[in-house]
Amino acid sequence: MGASLSSRRRRAGFPLLLAFSALCIAAASGLLVYYLVVFSRREQELPAGVTVAGINVGQLSERDAVSRWERAYAEPILMLYPDRNGEHPIQLHPDQVGWRISSEPMLARALASAAEGGGFWRRFLDFLLGIELTVPQNILLVADYQDNALEAFLLDVAARYDDPPGNATYDLETLRVYPGASGYALDVAAAMIEADAALRSADQRTLRLPVSGLGNGRLDLASLRELIINYLDGQGFIYDGLGTVASIYILDLETGEEINILGDVAYSAASTVKVPIVIEYFRRLDREPTSGEAWLIANSLLCSNNSSSNLLMEIIGGGDIFTGLRSVTNTIQAIGARNSYITAPFFLGVEGQALGSIAAPATAPNETFDTAPDPFNQTTAEDLGTIFNLVYDCAQYDSGLALTLPQGQITQNECRQILEVTSANDLERLLQGGIPPDARISHKNGWIFDTVGDAGVVHSPNGRHYVISVFLWEETEFQDYEKLWPLVEEISRAAWNFFNPELALLQPRTDLPPTAIECEGNYLPPNAETVDLNDINGWKRNQ
Repeated sequence: MGASLSSRRRRAGFPLLLAFSALCIAAASGLLVYYLVVFSRREQELPAGVTVAGINVGQLSERDAVSRWERAYAEPILMLYPDRNGEHPIQLHPDQVGWRISSEPMLARALASAAEGGGFWRRFLDFLLGIELTVPQNILLVADYQDNALEAFLLDVAARYDDPPGNATYDLETLRVYPGASGYALDVAAAMIEADAALRSADQRTLRLPVSGLGNGRLDLASLRELIINYLDGQGFIYDGLGTVASIYILDLETGEEINILGDVAYSAASTVKVPIVIEYFRRLDREPTSGEAWLIANSLLCSNNSSSNLLMEIIGGGDIFTGLRSVTNTIQAIGARNSYITAPFFLGVEGQALGSIAAPATAPNETFDTAPDPFNQTTAEDLGTIFNLVYDCAQYDSGLALTLPQGQITQNECRQILEVTSANDLERLLQGGIPPDARISHKNGWIFDTVGDAGVVHSPNGRHYVISVFLWEETEFQDYEKLWPLVEEISRAAWNFFNPELALLQPRTDLPPTAIECEGNYLPPNAETVDLNDINGWKRNQ
């Protein structure tokens, strides 16, 4: 009995249950350690769903994630420069502009996103339960580059690929100016913005450079200037010669651009000074002109009648023609025609005419060229062009002459009347002979034995109105009208073709009279009662 009890005690002493429990605990601990090791390795990876700078780096190690986005942003930018021959590919490597990615703060933010899945043990439990941690989060790019380096790169592209417009050409036969080929240029400012976007994009690494077309829609007046000078040279008339001088002033009334070829050379004004005489007469009036006054104005401007002009100045001077001369000259100077004046009456060669003169004002014309101008009556092409510009602006906009003179001394309607009357100056030669017969030109001409001048406003059908003033001088005892007048007409035709290319005169007009059409009986109203300064040709329709 004792032996049996002792045997039972020995058998009962082996702790099977305890051993099994210990084994289970050891296995569980081993599994826990195993899964903790696996989970710890997984913890070194970024959560699924995380993107950095637009690149999916979920479930990548820190090193692989950084390598992926740095490699993506190191790819070159492909720029396409479009031109008439296609598209030129140009590569920009990011390091050329000092591209730098700040990976450390981006990685830190990506790693911090794992905390959104809870604490360590919560994430470990999700791992054990097979719950995948997904964090839909995009970490913004942190990078920089050198703006000046990018701009320098683009400027170099522009220097290599931009194509400026071709130079204008002209034809001395047709007297036309033609635009050169159109060009194109890189818009560097816009390209900077687009290149910045490409540098900061992981997948949009190609861009079409913004290129603007450079056309020749409106020609530069410099090309017309060159045409005129070469035309005169071809005709054997040297514009800046010893025995010949040409002065041309052309003003685009739409843009304000101008041609000024020796516009400050002094010439004998001859009858062209009758425009400022009429301006001064209007300045003195505070009412509408009487029929007799209107007749004097028309006869002076259209027929260049010297006695009418002298009488106007006498009326201006209150019966003293020299006071009138002084008044006219003072106004000429006041409106900016600084090299123009009249100091003596027009010579009539009649008994009892009061001869004499007033002192000439100080002037400063071009002293390089001497056309032996009339010491009592001088002007320049620029001055006369300026006067017509002032009258035009006054008539069109109530500015110009109306603002240059004290307020109220000249009215918009009076300026319109000046242009209206001079538009009937139908001598059919000089400036008028270089434009179509039905084109409107308000102009005043004048000539003596060695000088011819004409100036006015051409009213283009397309609205591109312009002022043109031309003076030619040749050292001679008797003017060769057959030589000088066609030169004025061809200069006028070149200007007309420039401003009216759709109505260009490709050849000189063949319908011109041998000399100027006589004023009386043709375009001067027959008597004072038929003069309408607001409709100077109205008398013709009433015949």
